[in-house]
This record gives sequence, C-alpha cells and structure tokens, in this order.
Amino acid sequence: MSIDLKAARQFIESTARVLERHQLARLLDDGPVEPILTALKAYQNTDGGFGHALEPDVRCPGSQPSAALSALDVLADLDAAHDPMVTEVADWIAAIAHPDGGVPTVLPSAHGHPRAPWMEPKPEAGFLTYALAARLWRLGVRHPWLDKATAWCWNQIDAIEDPGGYTVEFALQFLDAVPDPARAAAAVDRFRSAIRDDGTVAVEGGIENEHVKPLDLSPRPGTPSRALFTDETIAADLDRLEREQLDDGGWDFHFLHFSPGQTVEWRGVVTLAALRTLRAHGRPGVA
Repeated sequence: MSIDLKAARQFIESTARVLERHQLARLLDDGPVEPILTALKAYQNTDGGFGHALEPDVRCPGSQPSAALSALDVLADLDAAHDPMVTEVADWIAAIAHPDGGVPTVLPSAHGHPRAPWMEPKPEAGFLTYALAARLWRLGVRHPWLDKATAWCWNQIDAIEDPGGYTVEFALQFLDAVPDPARAAAAVDRFRSAIRDDGTVAVEGGIENEHVKPLDLSPRPGTPSRALFTDETIAADLDRLEREQLDDGGWDFHFLHFSPGQTVEWRGVVTLAALRTLRAHGRPGVA
C-alpha cells in the first residue's frame, strides 16, 4: 500500500494556506525555513500571541491559546527554539495563565467572531495546558511559566480517574515530551482504561462516532505513549491513514465541519500531518 504523493502535492497547492505550502516544501524537498517563519509571523499579534484563525476552529483576530499551540507546533517541527517568536508566545501564555500555571482553552476575545460550537470562552484552565507545555519541552525551552504548567499537568494526571476524549490525547503529548522518562512511563498507564480494543478513544459530545485514533494519541515512534499500543495496532492505523487519502489527493478531518473556511484550512493542516506521520514511520511513497 502507498499513497499518491503527486496528488497530495496538488491538493496542498490548490487549497492550502501559504503556511502549509512552505511546510510541505520543507518536508518533502528540504525547502528553506525562512518562508515558513515569515508566513507564521503574519498570524502573530503585538501582544506576542497568535490569532487570525491560525487554529481554524477559533476565527477571531485576537490571540488565543489554541492558536499559540498551532504556532508552537510549527516552531517545534522546525526545531526553531531560538526564534524570538518562541519566547514571545511563551510570555503571552504566562500572561493569560492562572497563578497555578493552568491555561484557559478559549479567551473572551472569541466572542462575536466565528468559532466552532465547542470553542466557548470559559475561565477555567483546560487540556490545552498539557499540549502547550509539551511543545515548550519539545523545543527545549525553559520558561518560568513552564515550571508552573508542568506542576499543573502532573497534579491533574495524578488525580485523574476517568480520562477520555481529547484530554487523553493532550496529556499523552505532555508525557511524551516532559524530560522525566521514568515518571512519564508510569503515568502513561493511567490512560489505558480510556483506550478501546481498536486503539481509539471515544469523544463524548462530538459528532456521531467521533473518536481519537492511535496515531493521534501516539504520532511518533519511540515515545512513552507507544506502550499503550501493540505494533499491530500502529501498523493497522498506518494502513487506515493511507486508505483515507481522498480522490482529490488530500485528507479530511473527523470532527465537525462548521464553515467552508474552517473546512478547507483544516484539510490542509491534516494533509500535511498525514504525510509527516507516514514519513516518520517509513511508509512507501513518503519516506
């Protein structure tokens, strides 16, 4: 089994944002880093955070935690720890975090702007804290907020009783990145009860049969989260990912399509992610 890489390129070129176009050139053709950073910078606000629908589910111009996560994803993929945007966005995260380090999922600046129905502003700290901390650990960047956030993440994981949905995905991202392998390996097992026989995790309140897939839960080989999955489960999910390439060359996403802009932008993001995951696992046509 293999994918149609030419069709995937055509899909990115015909529909994706300029950011994903430059990322694809980097991934497949060893293209330059600078155009990616320039494209990312266009989404940054003067407060150091990111907005403008960088994360397609929250489409307000103001800075949002989910957009900060998207920015850190790009920077981590480039190993761009020394780029000024890393410190700037970390400072912004610290400024909007609670005293214990926890970060709200959606800020009030989303009011009055298009957004997914689950992106409702709430003051409580949420699961994006795990993912934001994970990206800074992956970048190898030390920041005062990261120490508080790491303590918040460990406290949440130690107290968790019935994990589910995207909490599992983001908590595993933290455990895969935090530089405490023994503690992370022990903590990973706390999430085993959430994983169904097929390796997926159910998402309550989503679209019909919405679930998080094994390669979303553990996208990279050799990480602590891989202890939750057999080699056969990962191989089967790689086969599934290859099969899900559509006739137009791209991949689709498995949660609510709530607007044309959100749909086309997410499809570019997930198509790039599919190619990156398949390449990381040495699949034919991408490796």
